[in-house]
Amino acid sequence: MDLSGLRQEIDAIDEQIVTLINKRYGLVHEVGKWKNSNSHEIYVPEREKALLERLSKLNKGPLPNVTLRAIYREIMSGALALEYPLTIAYLGPENTFSNQAALSKFGKSVKYVPKHSIAEVFEDVEKGKVTYGVVPIENSTEGAVTYTLDMFANSTCSICAEINLPAHQFLMTQGDGKDISVVYSHPQAIAQCRGFLHKNFPSIPLVEVRSTAEAARRASVEPGTAAIASELAAEAYQLNVLESNIEDRMNNVTRFFVISRQQPKPTGDDKTSIMIMVKDKVGALYECLSYFDREKISMSMIESRPSKNKEGEYLFFVDFIGHVQDEVTIKLIDDLKESCVFVKVLGSYPSGKNID
Repeated sequence: MDLSGLRQEIDAIDEQIVTLINKRYGLVHEVGKWKNSNSHEIYVPEREKALLERLSKLNKGPLPNVTLRAIYREIMSGALALEYPLTIAYLGPENTFSNQAALSKFGKSVKYVPKHSIAEVFEDVEKGKVTYGVVPIENSTEGAVTYTLDMFANSTCSICAEINLPAHQFLMTQGDGKDISVVYSHPQAIAQCRGFLHKNFPSIPLVEVRSTAEAARRASVEPGTAAIASELAAEAYQLNVLESNIEDRMNNVTRFFVISRQQPKPTGDDKTSIMIMVKDKVGALYECLSYFDREKISMSMIESRPSKNKEGEYLFFVDFIGHVQDEVTIKLIDDLKESCVFVKVLGSYPSGKNID
């Protein structure tokens, strides 16, 4: 078949694709009406996980699964917007990694609201001003985002999903990079690129700003400056990328939580996050951790934070494998309640896979 014939066949397939997508959206519209009539959640993380896993199994190639998931991310985003006008709050400004994480989860068809602080994201979710919030929880290089942990202590928000976003850093500037006199970035981004910066810019000042997007904005208006930021920021501010993936650890991942007022159902591949305060006695924490060992429950994260109520009093934030509706998890929580001052379940949610 010649080129003209191949293109005609592609055009015919495109026509079928458009027809089938609109047929799918017609059914989505009916689903949305049912959900609204029955006060059902619009975004269902467990359904999303099952759908993406099913599509990956159905895919025989040559289309890579990562591309297939990206296509369906936007199809599902349009479906969510058709069912209900979702609004997603995230730690702003635009073009930050938090913005990128939110887009990777909800796509481009829903409404996004950048917030000045993590506290504002929690507040807007609690008050129902937005449907969901996206907040950073930990970085594989720099550790936990302690402010987010502290917010959970008094918040009524629940965790309904997690996002694992590879935190690739890019060096960008207006010109060719030969006259760089200062490098702007967020403190965490600078920390993630210390080796690169020491090797390539040992005597150039590193100036910390409140976000990587702000760093990119400054580099776009100040000649002779550069920024370390995301590729999204480079595109937004029309900067030239001088170096890609300059983070010291190539497996650098930032984890985010999607917070809401809903509780997803079990998928068989879930995580649960809890916050506990142990009793003031010798071996109290060891006793609590022994329950995990007894029930053969794997912990994926444990962090301590001062309670801010009493000197020497600590809260422990724990992630573990399982769902709050699982029998072994129910037993674990009951035992912890006997041994702790308090136990707070922050949410059970589908385990997130790294975004390729």
